[in-house]
Amino acid sequence: MALQVRERDGRREILDPVRRRWVALTPEEGVRQRLLALLLARGYPAGLLAVEKKVEHLGRPWRADVVAYGRDSRPLLLAECKAPGVKVNTATFDQLARYNAVLGARLLVATNGEAVHVCEKAADGWRWLSDVPAFEG
Repeated sequence: MALQVRERDGRREILDPVRRRWVALTPEEGVRQRLLALLLARGYPAGLLAVEKKVEHLGRPWRADVVAYGRDSRPLLLAECKAPGVKVNTATFDQLARYNAVLGARLLVATNGEAVHVCEKAADGWRWLSDVPAFEG
């Protein structure tokens, strides 16, 4: 799936296939859109994806960059996108853990567009995966 970019009123915009609207093309948004394209290519249905999903944790509102749901409507994958050049580190996974305390997704993804880090909930904790798995519903 090719990303669609346009210039409008002096600013660059990118078409978000999940929200079905043009959004400002910031560095972080570019990473988010590349991740969405990857998820769609791996079979994740657009109708089961949420972008900038509101999550409340310990009384504070947060926004998860991407949440993919299974066909059972439960969160399957939770992703955090950082701008290129911003390191994906322990703080990034701490952020994902806060969101996941509420959502309970099986897969956690952190990316800055240069690297994609994926871990999966296992019986004895979390295990690292080499890539985002295909959608299995």
